[in-house]
Amino acid sequence: MCRLLAYLGSPILLQPLLYQPEHSLVVQSYQPQEMLSGVVNADGFGVGWYHTTKDTEPFIYRSTLPIWNDDNLPHLSRYIESQCLVGYVRSATPGQALDLSNSQPFQYQRLLFIHNGRIDKFRQTLYRPIREQLSDEIYQFVRGSTDSEHIFALLLALWQKQPEMTLEKALHTTLLTLTEMAAAYQTYAYVNVVISDGHRLVAARYGTKSPAPSLYWLQNGGNFPESIIIASEPLFPGDWQSFPENSIISVGEDSDFRIEQV
Repeated sequence: MCRLLAYLGSPILLQPLLYQPEHSLVVQSYQPQEMLSGVVNADGFGVGWYHTTKDTEPFIYRSTLPIWNDDNLPHLSRYIESQCLVGYVRSATPGQALDLSNSQPFQYQRLLFIHNGRIDKFRQTLYRPIREQLSDEIYQFVRGSTDSEHIFALLLALWQKQPEMTLEKALHTTLLTLTEMAAAYQTYAYVNVVISDGHRLVAARYGTKSPAPSLYWLQNGGNFPESIIIASEPLFPGDWQSFPENSIISVGEDSDFRIEQV
């Protein structure tokens, strides 16, 4: 299963977060410690970030290379600065194509989305039912074939129907919808996700069966004061807190912090 990383706080360069911690996302790509399936995350990576001063749509850098083999990212990460970023290394589900259309993060307008987990037997179970829930606009938005992108598309479609919902409520509704669909088609889903609009991080650790994949958060830890970090595995020693199973955590720029059970 993939490994996730998200940051919200004081503006920082990408390099100290991606490369310097002793168990950084780069290290987790080849030496993960808490994966439920798979051995390495060598099927590509992606980073998404927001401009520190301009309220624009986010930027993305993705590759199908293992993150440790990309010669450009170390140079870019010493230049790019952001107050909000997400990162991801991929362990592809067998049968899923290794191409950029299946690489995360996924972006829709101001939103960035990353997912760790899977819908079991996705193509045989929820692939078509999810697509039947999508509006024409969101249907055309989907470029790849992964369960991850379809979970994001389902969230967008549900939010489109009720635009007054908060991002937290949209995620909560999506998780409950997936639970109902999984039960109807006798499958299961692991849905660890992080979504951001550049001002908030909204993350869930969720599974329709236990245990859900690992997910942690740390506030004002290590060399990252005035920040929150969310990661599949702790990056360095510190007061990392495990997400409760089947929970949603949201945090904003004003340091408001909320946990709710799904």
